Amino acid sequence: MRQRSLVKIALLSATAVALAACSNSSSGSSGGGGLTGGNSGGSSSGKTYTIGFQGPLSGDNQQLGINERNAVELAVEQANAKGDLNFKLKYTEADDVGAPATAPPAAAKLIQDDSVVAVVGPSFSGATKAVAKNYADAKLAIVSPSATNTTLTSQGFSTFFRVVPPDSAQGTQAADYIAKKGKSIYLIDDTSEYGTGLAKDIETELKVKGAKYVREGVADTTQDYSAIAAKVASSGADVMYYAGYYSGASLFAKALASAGYKGLAVSGDGSKDAQFIAGAGTSGESWEFTCPCADATVDPNMKSFADAYNKKWSTPSSTYSPEAFDATNAIIDVMKGIDGDITREKVVAGLKTVNYKGLTNTVKFQANGEIEKAIVFLYKVKSSKLSLVGTVTSQI
Repeated sequence: MRQRSLVKIALLSATAVALAACSNSSSGSSGGGGLTGGNSGGSSSGKTYTIGFQGPLSGDNQQLGINERNAVELAVEQANAKGDLNFKLKYTEADDVGAPATAPPAAAKLIQDDSVVAVVGPSFSGATKAVAKNYADAKLAIVSPSATNTTLTSQGFSTFFRVVPPDSAQGTQAADYIAKKGKSIYLIDDTSEYGTGLAKDIETELKVKGAKYVREGVADTTQDYSAIAAKVASSGADVMYYAGYYSGASLFAKALASAGYKGLAVSGDGSKDAQFIAGAGTSGESWEFTCPCADATVDPNMKSFADAYNKKWSTPSSTYSPEAFDATNAIIDVMKGIDGDITREKVVAGLKTVNYKGLTNTVKFQANGEIEKAIVFLYKVKSSKLSLVGTVTSQI
């Protein structure tokens, strides 16, 4: 998440957390006082447990968090409506603005709520890194639909899982693709935890392939991309890859168009959202995106989910909505198999052996919390709409 106006954002986030703790009619949170329900006879007693969500619900890149939040709440609603649970589910949320600095109070809200037995999120890599140890200390599982920084599963975060492949998978495939598409490459990251991690993985593979490239970092607080756009345009690069979020990518797209850049423009999952098109306008036409994310609006196998999402939220499913839906349902699947009271520790243990067939992938984790099967897709802006091209490997 971008760091722009951090003090202002932190104040807004703190206010949002405080308000949510007092009254959150959309989430139905049970508050911080333990499990609801008066019986003590295990999960068959009709106890109520809460699944939380942590991600950016405000700030420059809030849409990525909203996409996920909506899917989590839908999954909880559908699970209750289905009628095959021996317990009841509630939903609650914590807005971390996607930033490392504002992630700890958001995590604390969920950790301190004793009814929360698992969390979907955090959404962004920087925020995840900032709080994963806190969740581990609380023995509370976090299942991210989108935090892709490669190093997150090598830092000993014992309760961290993710349903998407790491940037090492996306980066390798993206590098192979852009190396095929051009003889010279300009690789730019936004200096965020996510952007630098993805760019590093791309660079590693470009070196292996012996590709000609230039790498540069442009701070995610940047408002004026004219200078870097002019450098890219004058460099003669055939391909430009931007590792960052959609708020920066949309500004960059406009600057590249003004600078007269004629080469291929590619970005990653942080930029693949309808908000990029809204911000970039016609300058975003023909941009491409690598993303370890499925698109429920074009996959016929996801029609039921897409219809339900659209009906509930009056907007189409978008980037990482299906993955958040899968993460939530994998948690629910684990909870259904637990005998007796459902505890945080039991959910963590269950996730280590879960084998849940989701919409986007089979949710089955390696020992370090990494999803077993890595799938990365390629998307392209056509006529101001995001279109699925296919898997990245099919285009290499």
